[in-house]
Amino acid sequence: MLLEVPYNRENAVVYAKRWALSRNPLFLDFTGQGGNCTNFVSQCILAGCGVTNDTPTFGWYYRTAEDRAPAWTGVDELYSFLTGAPEFVSANGGAGPYGEVATTPAQIALADVIQLANDQGEFYHSLIISGFTDSDILVCAQSDDALDRPLSTYQYASLRILHLLGARLFFPYEEHFEQLLRGTMIPS
Repeated sequence: MLLEVPYNRENAVVYAKRWALSRNPLFLDFTGQGGNCTNFVSQCILAGCGVTNDTPTFGWYYRTAEDRAPAWTGVDELYSFLTGAPEFVSANGGAGPYGEVATTPAQIALADVIQLANDQGEFYHSLIISGFTDSDILVCAQSDDALDRPLSTYQYASLRILHLLGARLFFPYEEHFEQLLRGTMIPS
C-alpha cells in the first residue's frame, strides 16, 4: 500500500542552505565528473521527503557512487522521474517524490527545482529554490556553488520549474496483516 506524505519544504531548504557551499560526506562530489548540481538537488529533495525509490534504472536513489539511479544525478532523468515521463511511469507511480512542471507563477514554491537550458534546448543545470525577494527567486546550487543567489544573475536560454507535490511511501499493509493473522508478528 502506498501512503502519500507531504514534501517538507522547510527541511529541504534548511538542508540546501547547510550544504550549498560545502559537501555532505555521505555523497560523492561529482563536480569534476560532469557536475554535482542534480546530486545536490536530489539530496535536498530527500531531506524534504525522506523516501527514495529503489527501482533499478528508472528509480531515484543513492547508495554509493557506483550504486545510484540515473535520476539521482542526471538533469533530464530527475525531470523524467519527478514528472512521470513514459519510461519512468512505473517507478514514479511507486515510492519517492513526485511533481509536475509549474505552468503559472502561482504554482512556484519554496524548495521547488529549477532546471536551466541552453540555446539548443538542452537542460544542463539544476537549482533549488531557497527563497524569494520582491523581484527575484533565490536559489541554492552546487558545481558553481550558490547560497541564496538571485536567479536573475544566471545566464540561460530557458528554464523549467518542477513543482514538488509530495512523496509516496510504501507501507507493507498486506504483509503485516498476513503476519498478524498467522500469529507470527505484531506489526509496529
